[in-house]
Amino acid sequence: QVQLVESGGGLVQAGGSLRLSCVVSGHTFSTYTMGWFRQDPGKEREFVAVISQIATTYYKDSVKGRFTISRDNAKNTVYLHMNSLKPEDTAVYYCAARSGGLLRTMTHNYDYWGQGTQVTVSS
Repeated sequence: QVQLVESGGGLVQAGGSLRLSCVVSGHTFSTYTMGWFRQDPGKEREFVAVISQIATTYYKDSVKGRFTISRDNAKNTVYLHMNSLKPEDTAVYYCAARSGGLLRTMTHNYDYWGQGTQVTVSS
């Protein structure tokens, strides 16, 4: 059974930074493409960033230059470094895993999901 566990969320002032982590267990982490998504209450879950098995990355336009996705295969962990945070970044952030190397941005392309971690950015 593949499990994803996020951590690192919290409350931060606008302009601040956070680093989210997602630890994957139950399968060979290096074979997965990993994504980060976020969801506000009442809204659909939206794509934020994705990293392939060979560390190719792709970002949502509104986070380019502020967020960085990375992975450490030795630690079975994917990270989302978030800088210059804005109130509109407030959401529950989820990591997700999919087999294969394509940089997919749709939720239905992902096979496994974490439970989410809350990020709140105050103005």
